[in-house]
Amino acid sequence: MAIFSAILNFLWGIIATPVSMKLSRTFRLLDVPGGRKLHPVVTPRGAGIVLWTGYLLWALVNSNPGVEVPYVATGATLVFLVGYMDDMHPLPPLKRLAVHLLAAAWVVIPLSVPLHQRALFLLWIAGCTNAYNFVDGMDGLALSLAFVTSYMAYRGGNPYTWLPFCGLVAGVLLWNFPHARTFLGDGGATLLGYVCSSHLVWDIFPRFFHKNLATMLTALVLIGGVPVVDTLFAMFRRLLRGRSPFSPDRGHLHHILLDFKLPAWEVLALIVAVHGVLVGAGYYVLIQYR
Repeated sequence: MAIFSAILNFLWGIIATPVSMKLSRTFRLLDVPGGRKLHPVVTPRGAGIVLWTGYLLWALVNSNPGVEVPYVATGATLVFLVGYMDDMHPLPPLKRLAVHLLAAAWVVIPLSVPLHQRALFLLWIAGCTNAYNFVDGMDGLALSLAFVTSYMAYRGGNPYTWLPFCGLVAGVLLWNFPHARTFLGDGGATLLGYVCSSHLVWDIFPRFFHKNLATMLTALVLIGGVPVVDTLFAMFRRLLRGRSPFSPDRGHLHHILLDFKLPAWEVLALIVAVHGVLVGAGYYVLIQYR
């Protein structure tokens, strides 16, 4: 059943994405080159709606997707819609963050964990939600990182949850790399971060019992992978320079590697490999240490 759902989601990603591209051009939901943006041509931002509708359809049609799926689907809708609104007309960052925290709380409250772990999970989900958006700066990057996270979680978690999501991400990725014909937009990138981190929390929370705070923090940072580690370094770097930790710049890992004139596919392969190592290290810490 999981493989069948993955195939259907993959086909949805392939077929629905060009439709979303036409709609994005019709309603002028376009990404214009300039500033920190690397793409040379005006590009539609419609891939996010394919991810959102694909996830919702899977959640509605599947008879037993997982006990957490209704919570994740509801929160993902909040996250996507505020991101989609931000794509059309920029919203204040604090308003977006408030919605992300609300969506994170919605998926964390049902967990049977102590209050301090609820707070930790809530902040981590909201952080991952934004981190995937922060690193979505080159073709295929956010989708590739989400695919690796989902595949590694599938190998050690619930295949009925993760494998269909892998299929959906893979289908959209074909339109986003090697030359992006559509972008995720803030709605799509934040959706990836939210869905991955929310399902991960439900997968790993039983392993957090009797863990000390240092182990929990280390495991979550590492399992967050490149988006979380890169975002934390970027925020720290900006603070050292006396700037707002949320101010945009060209100091993310993919910017640094591209400035070395490496081909885009090599940059993507290197970052994906680093991401896989970080996620694997996070699982190792979670399993081996108390």
